[in-house]
Amino acid sequence: MKRKTTPDLIAGSSRMMDGLRFYTETVESDRLSTQAFFEAGEAEFAGHRFYWENREKTRKIAGIGHAARLTSTDGDARFEDIRTQWQRLSSVIVKEEGDQSPVLFGGFSFDPENRRKSEWERFPAALFVVPQIQLVEKDGRTFVSINLISEDTAAAADFDRLRVIRDRLIHEAQVKERGTAVKPDVLRIREYAKADYLRAVEGVRDGIREGGPEKVVIARSVGLEFKTRVRHSEVLEHLAAEQQESYLFGLENGGDFFFGATPERLVKMEDGRSLTACVAGSIRRGKTAEEDRMLGEGLLKDPKNREEHQFVVEMIGDVFRSFCSDIHIPAGPRLLKVRDIQHLFTPVEGKPNAGTDLLDLVQALHPTPALGGTPRNEALRMIRENEKMDRGFYGAPIGWMDTDGDGEFAVAIRSGLLKGDRAHLYAGGGIVGGSVPEEEYEETWVKFRPMMRALGGVLHG
Repeated sequence: MKRKTTPDLIAGSSRMMDGLRFYTETVESDRLSTQAFFEAGEAEFAGHRFYWENREKTRKIAGIGHAARLTSTDGDARFEDIRTQWQRLSSVIVKEEGDQSPVLFGGFSFDPENRRKSEWERFPAALFVVPQIQLVEKDGRTFVSINLISEDTAAAADFDRLRVIRDRLIHEAQVKERGTAVKPDVLRIREYAKADYLRAVEGVRDGIREGGPEKVVIARSVGLEFKTRVRHSEVLEHLAAEQQESYLFGLENGGDFFFGATPERLVKMEDGRSLTACVAGSIRRGKTAEEDRMLGEGLLKDPKNREEHQFVVEMIGDVFRSFCSDIHIPAGPRLLKVRDIQHLFTPVEGKPNAGTDLLDLVQALHPTPALGGTPRNEALRMIRENEKMDRGFYGAPIGWMDTDGDGEFAVAIRSGLLKGDRAHLYAGGGIVGGSVPEEEYEETWVKFRPMMRALGGVLHG
């Protein structure tokens, strides 16, 4: 089937008219792997897919094809642009009882005011997609839905064609034998501007000591070059095997693939509750259980990391007090351990006030002090002045929401941008008055490890 051009819905678009309808239909399917379904869409829909797993592995989502593509190029209005477009689509949905709610998946850029020319040229200030065919695995059951957005009163034929594609994808995912995922051959690893990074850390630290912001996060990137193009499904398979305690995500945008395995939830909204997590302050995992325990105990007692963590707790607590009631914040952090690193972690929960939606909280929380700094605006100014790169979608919100208003966004750290036979990886750390540039540099290598390992790179040291 020749794929129809999908609507690219811009805020205020004239396409949003009385004749527009959002049709959906759901079937339940057994013995269906979300990763196999994502892979099955490669032949016909390469460049038009996405993937998501939550940290608890209780919800997995794969999207194939684009029923609609929602974007914003206005940095100041990007959250409102996406909200307006999604509300308009949600208001014209046509579905039966038992059909699953359609999903919108995508993300925002970290800082749309960054104008540096970079590898992120294809990514606008906000990019979201409604899949033509979506798989949602939750609570032990798997649902596959068709989504069709059309002004055509004779849309039945288009819907029938999508049913044929759906059945073909289900069949292939169920019966096609999948080969063993092989890690790509890395030709070289490029470390970009180490001296610039060290100077940035030193300059920011000195500015903090002289009365500047309390904390500023400075990031850097490295590049990988491969012998051949890297398959997106294989990257996700390696991450799923190696980063089982993390959120997994992948978003295709033409030939580009933004992917990652992040431990950090930004915010979740479900069953009338909002949940977030304060994740800041980190140290490596130990080589033995005893060393791991000692490192974790040291992290819990370390003044620099506890200070960094408390900045995040205070900021997120203030946001929740503005948007929620019945708020619960533990008195102190605990440890969150993933394969390569352990973090200080404090969960926060509340009941959203009337009129508060998921994007209200996403906008208010981004960037948290864990990825930007505090105070926020002053920290962002110092990042723009000192970082010699564009973060793009690194460190920014990525996730999903449905037509019922539920959804979840993660913070896109431990992430990379894959462009055919090249990849860019990103990592950063919080700089405070007591930071030592070389120590911050070494910490970034620990944070590079999950993506480096998934792509077959040799670990630092």
